[in-house]
Amino acid sequence: MKKKSFKIYRVIILVGAGLLMQSCLVAKKYERPDVKAENLYRTEVIAQDSTSLGDVAWDKIFTDPVLQGHIKKGLQNNFDMLVAIQNVTAAEAYLKQAKMGYFPTLSGTANLTHQELSRNSQFGSFFNGALDQYQLSATLSWEADVWGKIRSNKRAYGASYMQTIAANQAVKTRVITDIAATYYQLVGLDAQLKVAEETLINRNESVEAILALKEAGSVNEVAVQQTEAQKYATELIIEDLKTNITLVENTMSLLLGEAPHEIERSSFNPDDLNPEIKLGYSTSLLSNRPDVVAAEYNLINKFELTNVARANFYPQFTITATGGLQSLEVDKWFNANSLFANIVGGLTQPIFNQRQIRTQHEVAKANQQQAYIQFQQALVNAGKEVSDALAQYNNETKKLDIRLKQVESLRKASDYSDELLEYGLVNYLESLTAKYSALSAELDLVNNKYQQYLAIINLYKALGGGWK
Repeated sequence: MKKKSFKIYRVIILVGAGLLMQSCLVAKKYERPDVKAENLYRTEVIAQDSTSLGDVAWDKIFTDPVLQGHIKKGLQNNFDMLVAIQNVTAAEAYLKQAKMGYFPTLSGTANLTHQELSRNSQFGSFFNGALDQYQLSATLSWEADVWGKIRSNKRAYGASYMQTIAANQAVKTRVITDIAATYYQLVGLDAQLKVAEETLINRNESVEAILALKEAGSVNEVAVQQTEAQKYATELIIEDLKTNITLVENTMSLLLGEAPHEIERSSFNPDDLNPEIKLGYSTSLLSNRPDVVAAEYNLINKFELTNVARANFYPQFTITATGGLQSLEVDKWFNANSLFANIVGGLTQPIFNQRQIRTQHEVAKANQQQAYIQFQQALVNAGKEVSDALAQYNNETKKLDIRLKQVESLRKASDYSDELLEYGLVNYLESLTAKYSALSAELDLVNNKYQQYLAIINLYKALGGGWK
């Protein structure tokens, strides 16, 4: 008897080992595909180490205390952030459900069955035409993870959860950089408004000076009207700037998750945002960029779902146990003789199901390939964004040096034109042109500085900064 039992155990062990090996063949292990993550930046500067601007904490980049307060408020109240947090909560719930896939399901049932039987039938005559049955039962069902389907499904939900975490980090980065960009746009508009208002004072003085020259016979009425028209043009610029400030404040309010209101801000400081520009190695985008990380987790999710679809081709082994109390009379319902139980174990092998399993497997493989392409696309797009932001920063920095020289020259030309006009050495049109060019150059100088700030913010975002 012992020898027979030993043989049975050996058979069970051999069968179990075979199923386990087959499970390993069915459910494949994910390995990161060979993606080209080197030389993604279009730059002549060769990185000396892996440290990049994206590794710096956001409060070390944006040092303005007022801006830091806005960013903290935005991270708490921004609507996109709140939605992203709920997405994480939902993904976490699905992950908890997937982890319970190894455990059996248990359900309870209590019912009363009443049947009216034909009195001329065999059972109807025996039960006097009616039959009542009382039942209280529980059903336990368990599926063995022979082919790794449950394990792959759990990994798929785990990847989906991590993808949601990465998406939340991407939203955080976007909120931080959007608030910073909008803040500096407001500061820049304030600086332009200040230039325009100071220019308007000079325009009013120019009108008074041209009237005096007319009385002296040095200029005619046309010169007066042209000078007044230039003053009105400056007033129009001021009104447009005030409207733009209101619109940008409304945008900032929305980023902060609040109704439109006036935004507190500091004055314009040309040296406010001046971090060390370091790119690091482009391979760091695989871990620094939340959207790239999310794309890879999406690939892992689709890879594991392909494992699940492949496992559906193989038999499903389940054990179902049902037990409880069953009686024809209510007073004997909770009697020991009312106990019943049954256990059923079986294998279910799909044979013909209108090609549903094969179609699911083919679709899963196509989705996996699509996710792989999207992963590559996210990585290449990240390199493009870094290259774009770097080119914009270099361009605006070079332009800034030239613009400063231009502004200085035009300011002098404007001052000289007033003196020369007074002595009749230039006509009023030359003077007006010099003044208009000086104003345009000063407004462009402020915008140039803002564009440089914006390029730094975009570069910080492109390198994956902000969410850490």
